Amino acid sequence: MSFCYKLDKDKFDEFSNYLDTMKGVKGAVMPALQKCQNLFSYIPEAVVDLMALKLGVSSSEIYGVATFYSQFSLKAKGEHEICVCLGTACYVNGSDRILKSLSDKLGVEVGDTSEDGKITLTEARCVGECGKSPVVMIDGDEFRENVELSDIDDIINKLRKVG
Repeated sequence: MSFCYKLDKDKFDEFSNYLDTMKGVKGAVMPALQKCQNLFSYIPEAVVDLMALKLGVSSSEIYGVATFYSQFSLKAKGEHEICVCLGTACYVNGSDRILKSLSDKLGVEVGDTSEDGKITLTEARCVGECGKSPVVMIDGDEFRENVELSDIDDIINKLRKVG
């Protein structure tokens, strides 16, 4: 069973109104996707259908743009993100085992969100902290350095307690 995200009606209405202003605008798909990502933190399927209808383009065109650019996500994200660095230094120092343990303990694959909606597990090729490997980045700005398997429960528990 995967994490399900309920769309906020006010955000949905705001996005629908935004799309009304974009009707007939050439190249409207990209800015519409950016607005959608900013509002919902991902691109929901129901919103893709709304975009297609209001912008007069096919859903496949929207999906094509959304899947081409890595800034867009088609999956709901949790309140927090744990990103494991898999760059060479981190990998040599065991980040693959850290990622596997996180995946097992959260019950998710990379790119998915825990059932409680709290944590999304991701990976990166390098986060630029090679001298402190292995490194886990939390919420895009907190770095846990020299992470060991024994640190994983602490990382997960702290995030589940925080909002």
